[in-house]
Amino acid sequence: MKLRLPGLVGMVILFLTMSFAQQPYPPAAGNSPPAWFVDVASKAGIIVRNVNGSVESKRYIIEATGSGVAILDYDRDGWPDIFLVNGTALPGAKTEDDRDKPTNHLFHNNHDGTFTDVTAKAGLVSTGWGQGVCVGDYYNDGYDDIYVTGYGKNRLFHNQGNGTFKEVAEQAGVAGTGKEWGTGCAFVDYNRDGKLDLAVANYVHFDLAHTPEPGQSAGCIWKGVPVMCGPRGLESAPNVLYHNLGGGKFEDVSKRSGFERTNGHYCFSITTFDYDDDGWPDLYVACDSTPAILYRNNHDGTFTDTAADAGVAFNEDGREQAGMGSTSADYDGDGKLDLFKTNFSDDTSTLYRNNGDATFTDMTYPAGLGINTDALGWGTMFADIDNDGWPDLLVVNGHVYPEVDSAKLGSFYREPRFLYYNLGNGKFRDVSKTSGPGLAEPRSSRGLAIADLFNDGRLEAVINNLSDRPMLLVNLAKNPNHWLGLHLVGTSSNRDAIGARVTLHSAKRLWVDEVRSGSSYNSSNDLRLHFGLGAETTLTNIQVRWPSGKIELFPPPASVDHLIELTEGKGHTPPAP
Repeated sequence: MKLRLPGLVGMVILFLTMSFAQQPYPPAAGNSPPAWFVDVASKAGIIVRNVNGSVESKRYIIEATGSGVAILDYDRDGWPDIFLVNGTALPGAKTEDDRDKPTNHLFHNNHDGTFTDVTAKAGLVSTGWGQGVCVGDYYNDGYDDIYVTGYGKNRLFHNQGNGTFKEVAEQAGVAGTGKEWGTGCAFVDYNRDGKLDLAVANYVHFDLAHTPEPGQSAGCIWKGVPVMCGPRGLESAPNVLYHNLGGGKFEDVSKRSGFERTNGHYCFSITTFDYDDDGWPDLYVACDSTPAILYRNNHDGTFTDTAADAGVAFNEDGREQAGMGSTSADYDGDGKLDLFKTNFSDDTSTLYRNNGDATFTDMTYPAGLGINTDALGWGTMFADIDNDGWPDLLVVNGHVYPEVDSAKLGSFYREPRFLYYNLGNGKFRDVSKTSGPGLAEPRSSRGLAIADLFNDGRLEAVINNLSDRPMLLVNLAKNPNHWLGLHLVGTSSNRDAIGARVTLHSAKRLWVDEVRSGSSYNSSNDLRLHFGLGAETTLTNIQVRWPSGKIELFPPPASVDHLIELTEGKGHTPPAP
């Protein structure tokens, strides 16, 4: 249902706020704020198992890195759906619960708190070593498409607009050679021509048939225990950039764009964000056992790795880390987008504060995040879980070596999730142990995606667990704060408005975020933006810098606590400064 409000040009309220009686998982007064997370995946009908080789023994690194998750509204009914990437079994092995070959899974949102597996109906049955996923309407036809990376050829599922998809990677020119092990990905309009291009991170050149056995070389020993080999000792693979030619075709521009100049990295997740605020999208890539990469957009179709100069390649000690996942948000409310990265165990995650001059400062310890060093972090997202206006941090964890349990090496293979609550003063507090059973129950987690799945103003978390069933975490704590959801539609820009920067203004403060594909650990979140507003119910205006570079102001909504649609060209140009 759409309601047009008089005087709000270009704004359409997509959904009226649901009453608590209509919510499928209503909050309860007895659950202490800010959060009480409960896993409702089984109740919601999401009961498939992730398959990545053997369950308890990981002889090869391909079995240990796990798979991502994506949120998308594939049928344009206004309700976010869930796509879970899956791996497969080792040659000759049988999977634990599946009589058929493992496949990715698409779950349709039933609007009542449950989901239906429509994988076969949608034409998405496919088996392989799936790793990452990103979402974007590369055809600009109004329907979001799905790109899946993995060991072997990558896959592009084109949305046919009738509830079904068609795999077109080869004919589109984005399948890859099959030799590179694809991990993170992101759709991004890097040259601002209105068509979504595609960036792909690669881990290594991998050949399962010729990979050494655990303990066979120096790179296959960890704390004196024989473990799987890699990534050190394996041949790294360069990252790839595909330019969208239109008509469903892409060309590989990795060499001439400068993407291939970052050799010798083992890359995972990609987070796109305009870190220097010049109106052109940049890309941050978290890399395992090697420095991170920051591709600065040179505005001419080329990129330069500025991670070291910007201060985000290493930690504050100048040490490279084993990066897994990453996320971006304005955590301190200064209008500049910051970075957070998860790393291997025996290390901290890393928080980089944006200084506003194209450099960052490592604020991990001053912000209270130099803790929980025994955990191995993967998916992570900034998410305002209580809508108080300050983005919190959710981190999912899990080790890669099952041997850490039997050998008692100071970590655990299955680990809890962490919630770092943003105090609004540049600091965070670990509230994981007091925020519900959904965080406490140990898993070996990998992919994480965030969305307001039930259009009620609360953010849910979908987690893909290695060799296990997924989790759907719902916050059942009752929070009195307000919120606003934004769905952006590009016209001159790409249809999804990926790369758009939104700034909300009130009389007291501002909020900033960008529409992005990819991020977290090899995952892709809801393309709609969600802003917690705290006690604020009145905004001054909404400013959108569209991917095309055009800046528009939209009048504030008459009320908050609902979702609004903004269409490029229906705002007005702000006065010159």
